[in-house]
Amino acid sequence: MKKPGSMKGLEDLGRVRLSRNFFFRDFLHSEIADFYRIPNIPDDPDLAIEAGRRLCEELLEPLEATFGRLVIRSGYRNRAVNGFGNANGLNCSTNAASAADHIWDMRDADGCIGATACIVIPWVWDRRGEIGGWQSIAWWIHDHLPYASLCFFPKLWAFNIQWHERPARRIMSFVEPRGVLTKAGMENQAGRHAEAYAGFPDLRAAPIFTL
Repeated sequence: MKKPGSMKGLEDLGRVRLSRNFFFRDFLHSEIADFYRIPNIPDDPDLAIEAGRRLCEELLEPLEATFGRLVIRSGYRNRAVNGFGNANGLNCSTNAASAADHIWDMRDADGCIGATACIVIPWVWDRRGEIGGWQSIAWWIHDHLPYASLCFFPKLWAFNIQWHERPARRIMSFVEPRGVLTKAGMENQAGRHAEAYAGFPDLRAAPIFTL
């Protein structure tokens, strides 16, 4: 697919179905892009679609099947939007650091692809007074899904969830206790952590879907 050069082309891109429940349009919204009038259009739609499908099929669909509807806080950013956000202190990493992350259509320094979305899980947030903090969903995902990295934020326990072809399996948080929960080499990487998410539903496989 060519980079959209018209409203109709962007409309067609938005209709691309990434998985059973997610379309590309779900991930194009950006407050930075909207407020500062920077078109958030992929330079390489095919690469963005490839990475986005893996994110949706392997991570978001199982989460939605298990916990119910997910809320997408942010998803795809092109180089212009992300670079502007970084230069102006709008909570964006550099383009190099965001490649194969929020910039789905930019390979990282190792030539790998990846995709990230920031999501909220209402099922988890609504039970925040009953469960063991943000770590509960972090450990549930760690034990059940092939994520690459997770990063948690204070508001609504929103978190970035990344699919990457070389997953680092790293979890960090800006919610107290801040810092790294686990990463390669830490003793807590291995084994199960079921005590951290007692009462959570079992993983429900997303229904088989053929695009």
